[in-house]
Amino acid sequence: MPEAPTIDGANTTWLLVSTALVLLMTPGLALFYGGLNRAKGVLNMMMMSFTAIGLISVLWWFYGFSVAFGADVNGFWGDPGAYLGTKTFLAESDLWGATAENPSGIGIPLYVFMAFQMVFAVITVALISGAIADRAKIAGWLLFAFGWATLVYFPVAHWVWGGGIIGGDIHALDFAGGTAVHINAGAAALAVALVLGKRLGWPREGMKPHNIPLVALGAGLLWFGWFGFNAGSELTVDGVAGLAFINTQLATAAAVLGWIAVEWIKDRKPTMVGASSGAIAGLVAITPACGFIAPWASVLLGIVAGVVCALAVSLKYKLGYDDSLDVVGVHFVGGWIGSLWLGLFATNSVNAAISDVVGASDGLFYGGGVTQLGRQALAGLIVTAWSFGIAWVLAFAIEKTMGFRIKNEAEVEGIDIAEHAESSYDLSPAGGGTGGAFAMAGIGTSGGASSTAAEETDSTEPVSAKVAG
Repeated sequence: MPEAPTIDGANTTWLLVSTALVLLMTPGLALFYGGLNRAKGVLNMMMMSFTAIGLISVLWWFYGFSVAFGADVNGFWGDPGAYLGTKTFLAESDLWGATAENPSGIGIPLYVFMAFQMVFAVITVALISGAIADRAKIAGWLLFAFGWATLVYFPVAHWVWGGGIIGGDIHALDFAGGTAVHINAGAAALAVALVLGKRLGWPREGMKPHNIPLVALGAGLLWFGWFGFNAGSELTVDGVAGLAFINTQLATAAAVLGWIAVEWIKDRKPTMVGASSGAIAGLVAITPACGFIAPWASVLLGIVAGVVCALAVSLKYKLGYDDSLDVVGVHFVGGWIGSLWLGLFATNSVNAAISDVVGASDGLFYGGGVTQLGRQALAGLIVTAWSFGIAWVLAFAIEKTMGFRIKNEAEVEGIDIAEHAESSYDLSPAGGGTGGAFAMAGIGTSGGASSTAAEETDSTEPVSAKVAG
């Protein structure tokens, strides 16, 4: 006879800590994106992350968790009423993964698992905002976030982790979100950037990060929080959680080296923005693979991700799309690298759940042939097509109705003033001067708009901003 339901204190504590770590990542992202942005758009950039916390948290509680993790209906979404927000789950038997044979599941209260997955949904939506810096109305952003979360993220989370077509039928691997989070958000970011068009003056006008220490601080908070993102995704305190933890650190460290090596070779000067961006690239790439590959493969993955993403950020200049903070170059490309890496290096020798739970295979270099590589590629293509298509339609519809992009005059003046009636810095002189240190640094000076117009007539060459995100 099965024992009575019992909460596992260690597993529950670890997941609560991991949830707090992942929540911290979104304010970290706000700082990272804010520092990469120009001074006149910092607050709008940060507001998009903070409003994502507010909106997506409520949607996830009300119906998102049900769509993602409710009992599978047709391979595409879960039972919308399974965990509807009008219900409560406080009984002793309300433990995640509980069955008649195992009433304790993994010993974690359902609300703890719901909260953990909630913060994943929040940051996935927030990631998209980096592609549309300086030019998106906050009302348009909120409507887009609502539609995209409902039509894309919630169902895709079900496809990957809730027993849907990707995890349950295709048997593709994704430990913590390479497909569901990074490829998903990166594809949407490209679509919205294309619909909204280029920032005024891009690429002729230099649009460099206005506060590099802020970039470094944001990257550090993301790196710190990512241990909850990756190691927490094991849900239990065991050896695989430790593997995910060490792999996260190794891949990220190696990616920093890979990115600054590219800068050193190309420009002879490694930069703090480059090191910060390399860290994010490594974190993105290791996310789907952290619990499924050996540490040596994580180091190699980090180097590859750092190098390839450092080169990929220049694609926007060649292809002509204005992805402001390089969400495509880092998150989309990095997500694809990490997902395909599983088709090469995934091994049951480090995690038996690859075959026993997911029904997947070893990677090519562990004797599994190309089967798993094909599964990973198919999963990435499905998510890319769905996310890009829905995001493009949503952004286009919003732009043609209520308007998504701000007016040109508001963009020149600064979106912070136009949309929020506030500015990130007090640029007024202390007394009798001409603007003080900020003016001398070129921040908030009145000559920006006129000089931009002159520059546009003088040159058509893009100015490298050394921006990534």
